[in-house]
Amino acid sequence: MRTLLEFEKPIAELEAKLEDMKKLAEDNNVDVSDAVRNLSSAIDTLRAETFQNLTRWQRVQLSRHPDRPYTLDYIERICSEFHELHGDRTVRDDPAVVGGIADIDGVSVMIIGQQKGRKTKERQHRNFGMPNPEGYRKALRLMKLAEKFGLPIVTLIDTPGAFPGLEAEERGQGEAIARNLKEMMTLRVPVICIIIGEGASGGALGIAIGDRVLMLENSWYSVISPENCSTILWRTWEYKEQAAEALKLTAVDMKQNGLIDGIIAEPQGGAHLKWDEMSDILKKTIIKEISELEKLTPQERISERIDKFCAMGVVVE
Repeated sequence: MRTLLEFEKPIAELEAKLEDMKKLAEDNNVDVSDAVRNLSSAIDTLRAETFQNLTRWQRVQLSRHPDRPYTLDYIERICSEFHELHGDRTVRDDPAVVGGIADIDGVSVMIIGQQKGRKTKERQHRNFGMPNPEGYRKALRLMKLAEKFGLPIVTLIDTPGAFPGLEAEERGQGEAIARNLKEMMTLRVPVICIIIGEGASGGALGIAIGDRVLMLENSWYSVISPENCSTILWRTWEYKEQAAEALKLTAVDMKQNGLIDGIIAEPQGGAHLKWDEMSDILKKTIIKEISELEKLTPQERISERIDKFCAMGVVVE
C-alpha cells in the first residue's frame, strides 16, 4: 500500500475519486470522458502547485519517503551487469555500504553507495544506512581498485549519518572518513557523486568528493539533520521545521551556495512514484557526466577538483 505524506493526501483523495469515477462508468457503461479529463487536469494542476511550493522540511520528508528508491534499486535498473565486491580487508564487510563493478550502457564503472533497508530485519542488517569505519574503508578499497583499472567511479549517497556508536569510534570512524576525503581528492579517474536521498554530515561526505557532485531534486545535504539541530538549539525536536529553513539544506540552496555542481530533476510528484523514469534520468546523467569528464586529463580533473573544494567556505575581508 502506498505511503502518503501529509501534503500528498489532497492529491491522493482526488486520484481515488478519479478511479471511482472510471470504475462507476465502466460498470454502468456510461461515458464520463469529459469529467475524467477535467478531474485529471485538476489533479495535474494540484500536483504541480504542491511540488513547486514545498518547504525545506517537506523536501526532507520526501528524501526519507519509505517508497523512495535506494541505491540497490537504482543499480538494478541502470546497470545491465553488477558484480558486488565485499569487505574492507581489515575488519569485516559493512552491509550499509554496497559497491562493485557495473556496466551502464556499455560503460564499465565502479558504483558505490549507502544502502538502507525497507523491512525491519533488513534495516537492522544494513544498520539503517549508517556506515561503520569498515564501510568507508571498503569504499576506498573499491575506489583504489577502480583507479588501478581506469574505471570511472559513481557514488550514490543516502545516509542519515555515519554510525555514531562507541565501537565505531573505537575502530577509527573519524580517521576512516578523513582518509577518504584526502584520497578521493587525488583519484586519477572521473568521480561522480550523487545524493539520492539524505546527505547527512561526514557520513555523506565520506564518499562525496568528486569532479561532479549532484543532488536529486528532493534530497538534502547538510552538516546536521533538522531534528538534531533542533535538539541542540532548542533541546527538543519540535522546531525541526524552523531548523530545516535555517540550515538551507535543499538542492536549490546547495547550488546557490556553490556547494554542488547541479540538480537532477525528479518526475513530477517525486522519485518514489516513478522508479523507472527516475532511474532512466539518472542513467542518462551519469553517462553524460562520464563522457564530459573523460575529455580531461587526470591532472586536469584533479586540479579542478581541488580548486572547487578549496573555494568552498572561503571568507574574504
